Amino acid sequence: MTTATTESGPLLEARALYAGYRDLAAARNIDLELHRGEIVALLGPNGAGKTTTLMTLAGALPALGGEVRWKGRKIDSPLYKRVRGGIGFIPEERSVITKLSVRDNLLLGRGDVDTAVTLFPQLKPILRRRAGLLSGGEQQMLTLARCLASGPAAVLVDELSLGLAPIVVQKLLETLRDAAVQTGTAVLLVEQQVQRALTVSDRWYLLRHGSIEAAGVSDAAAVQQLSGAYLKAGDSPGTPARQ
Repeated sequence: MTTATTESGPLLEARALYAGYRDLAAARNIDLELHRGEIVALLGPNGAGKTTTLMTLAGALPALGGEVRWKGRKIDSPLYKRVRGGIGFIPEERSVITKLSVRDNLLLGRGDVDTAVTLFPQLKPILRRRAGLLSGGEQQMLTLARCLASGPAAVLVDELSLGLAPIVVQKLLETLRDAAVQTGTAVLLVEQQVQRALTVSDRWYLLRHGSIEAAGVSDAAAVQQLSGAYLKAGDSPGTPARQ
């Protein structure tokens, strides 16, 4: 995968990060980094701690230990402040306000409607439609368009493909790829479909039993390597579930 030219030094880092709920760590001693202009896939079987890690990086959960670093500095701010600072977050649940129109949903973001529609022209003829009447794919386009239109430096994406048709998923991932290459946006992608994730990403981390077990470059050899890793010890990709 060819990436945009990246600046030296990670944009977002986890250093010996412990993530979880209350005193229970679902992810332990996590070290990962994300650079400008690249897509990094965070892979692993159900229950590995992927969503918990992503939520902690985004500030939706406080770190239980270790640290999150943004542009070289430790941060412990909540989600809304990290969003203002340039970190976009797309959770597993589609974050649209169903009673508002598509246009009004876009206006809730920090970008403009024209930029969002340029990213997804499919939204233009339905700007006045209530978001609750959209298909799942249209809602996910709306969510991603609103996020990217604000020009985030990094985007954390959780299970973008969940429950969507392959053609819709392909469009969503292509838009993320374009954002990485054309604007230098860094993307950390939690994705259950291994082969699809490796096709769009530059690097990957494998999270199993709450720890980073392996990491590497997204290439043809990685597909076979990761398929074996998923299936050993009784693990299986299975149906995507919240970790």
